Amino acid sequence: MTRERLVSVDAFRGATVAAMILVNNPGDWGHIYWPLEHAPWNGWTPTDLIFPFFLFIVGASLAFSTRDTTKAAAIRALKIFGLGFFMAFYPRFNIFTVRIPGVLPRIALCYFVAFLVKKHFSLRGVAAIAAACCLGYWFLMTVVPVPGGIAPNLEPETNLGAWLDRLIFGPHLWVTSKTWDPEGLLSSVPAVGTTLLGYLAGSLFRAGLAATEIIRRLVISGFILCVSGIAWDTVFPINKSLWTSSYVLFTAGLASLLLAGFYWIADVRGFKSPMKPMVIYGVNAIVVFVASGLLAKTMAIIKLPLGESSVSSQVFIYKTLLSSWLTPFNASLAFALANVAGWYAVLWWLDRRQIHIKV
Repeated sequence: MTRERLVSVDAFRGATVAAMILVNNPGDWGHIYWPLEHAPWNGWTPTDLIFPFFLFIVGASLAFSTRDTTKAAAIRALKIFGLGFFMAFYPRFNIFTVRIPGVLPRIALCYFVAFLVKKHFSLRGVAAIAAACCLGYWFLMTVVPVPGGIAPNLEPETNLGAWLDRLIFGPHLWVTSKTWDPEGLLSSVPAVGTTLLGYLAGSLFRAGLAATEIIRRLVISGFILCVSGIAWDTVFPINKSLWTSSYVLFTAGLASLLLAGFYWIADVRGFKSPMKPMVIYGVNAIVVFVASGLLAKTMAIIKLPLGESSVSSQVFIYKTLLSSWLTPFNASLAFALANVAGWYAVLWWLDRRQIHIKV
């Protein structure tokens, strides 16, 4: 495989980011169709696949970054972390309670650690480290007692990861829980495993293999990972918030199967036109994720009159344009879809002018 850009990789990334925007921007959080919600704790929904898919493709993309230096990778990781910190900081600018963990900080950490691993280890070494991330995390979460005389457990507030997050981050945790964080420090260990599995998948494209062999290996490994994750779920439940090792294997397996499908359609059969909207999202992925998040926060603080009171501009648009004639669930979904379509229009304009902003 040459260093040419694979349509399938950009399309996979773009589909994932578009899905992020879809699930992050409903018109009404009280009316969401179940596939667009996270599982309450154990188990999974389609929404729970989005973040690990993105980390998987971050890892796959590393296989094509053969000239990056450690300094360049560190700078990129710091930029991503900085964007995530600013998103958490805005608009309250409260340094005492700003959330430190988060989606972008986790992406930054996983990207940089995976870069160092792939730079200094062979493919077998990468696979061994990915396995160690999963097995080590399982051991820590199920065998090591939680300080304070608490037995090992997988409950939201009393597990070892939650204890560590409170110790290190204090009040700088997810505002919804305040006592634990779904992107916490300890659960970033298996998240690195997700990224490394993505790198192993991406390395297939640079191994000089025939397209049919690449697809065969992606499908076989994807099936094995899925089955392994489901089997491990019986003793270490699939859980997105804890990023359990069974969740790593299951989601990486699904991502491998999906990547095989994207590759077959776009790069083997040559059906690139249907992939174009996803590619447009994919080449400016981090930028649109940040911009959409900042816009949502800005709309929340801009008040407009509605009836006898004032509401956020988001609520104003939702109620006046959508909920007045659609059912609550459909109006909420329509608002989310409008977000995806609106950002696509912006990205299409950028793409037409060959503006691809790299972070």
